Amino acid sequence: MPSSWRRWLVTPRRQRGRLARAFLWLLLAAGVALAIAGATALYLFAWRTTLPAIPTEFTIAEGKGLRAAANEMKRAGVLGQALPLVVLGRLTGADTRVRAGRYELDAGASAWELLQKITSGDVTLSGITFVEGWTLRQWRAAIAANPDIRRESIPVSDADLARSLSVEGSLEGRLFPDTYLFTRGSSERALLARALLAMDRHLEREWAARAPGVQLRTPQEALVLASIIEKETGSAADRGRISGVFHNRLRIGMRLQTDPTVIYGLGEAFDGDLRRRDLTTDTPYNTYTRNGLPPTPIAMPGLASLRAALQPETTRALYFVARGDGSSEFSDTLAEHNSAVRKYQLGRGAGR
Repeated sequence: MPSSWRRWLVTPRRQRGRLARAFLWLLLAAGVALAIAGATALYLFAWRTTLPAIPTEFTIAEGKGLRAAANEMKRAGVLGQALPLVVLGRLTGADTRVRAGRYELDAGASAWELLQKITSGDVTLSGITFVEGWTLRQWRAAIAANPDIRRESIPVSDADLARSLSVEGSLEGRLFPDTYLFTRGSSERALLARALLAMDRHLEREWAARAPGVQLRTPQEALVLASIIEKETGSAADRGRISGVFHNRLRIGMRLQTDPTVIYGLGEAFDGDLRRRDLTTDTPYNTYTRNGLPPTPIAMPGLASLRAALQPETTRALYFVARGDGSSEFSDTLAEHNSAVRKYQLGRGAGR
C-alpha cells in the first residue's frame, strides 16, 4: 500500500483517539465538578442550614418513612422544604431508619442533627412516679392526670384492665412502684404492663431467697403481707420487725388486727376517721374479725417491704403501736402493749 494511503488511514484514527480522550477528561472534570457542587450543597444544607431559632416539638407517627416524616415536619414548621432532608437521608443511607415518636429539637440545630435524631430514636421522654403504698385507684388517678399518657375513649374497668394484662383477679399489689419513663402517647396498658413485669421479676427473685420457716405459702401471700407492711411502716428501720410480728401472729393463729386492711375494705366509704364500729364490722379485709391474711394485697408494696415480708426479723414481739414520730413501740405481751398504748396513744384508741 502506498505510504500516502497509510498516512491517510492512520491520521484520522489518532485524531479520533485524542478526541475520545479529551471527551473522557471533559466528562471526568464535569463529574468532579458536579460531585464538588453536590458535596458543597450537602455541607451547606446539613451542617450550615439551621432549623427553627426556638426549641421545637414534633411527632413522627408509626410506620412513616423519611419522605412522609419530612412532610410532617414541614407542616409543623420544622422544615422550610421537605425535599432536601429526603435527599440527605438517601445520600447517607439513613432514609430507611426513621423511628416513630415525639421529638424535641434544640434551637439552631442543623439538618444533619435533625436526621441523626430521628434515625437514632432520640425521642422526648415523659415520666411518671408511682409511690410505694399507693393503691390501684391512686395509680389510675395519676395516669388519668398525666397529659402524656394516651387514654382509651371508653373507660376500662379495673377487672377489664387486669384481663387485658392476662392477670387473674385484681391488679392490686401486682404492679411495682417506681419512676417510669415513656414516650409521649404511650397507653395506660403499655405502662402498667411494664410495672407488672417489674413486680413479677422482683417477686420471683425475693421468693426464691425467702427465709426458711416464713408463714407464707405462695408468692401471692408474700405480696399481701408486703402490702400490709408497706402501709404499717412509718420508719424504714421497723420493717423487718413489723414483719416478724405478723409472722409470729400467723404462726400461732392470732388475728393480724391491722388497721390498714380495715380501711382498704371500707373503700371510698372511708372518710379519714377509723371508728370502733369499723373494726367490728365484718368485711373480707377486716383482720380484726377474720383470721389470716386478707384475700388480696391492699396496696403496691415496694422492694424493701417485699423483702421484709420474706426476710422477717426474729423477734418475740406480738404487738406494736405508733409512737407518733414515725417509729413503733414493740411489745411481747398484751400488758406491755396496753401500757405502750396509754403512753403513746393517749386514749385515742386501741393499738395492734
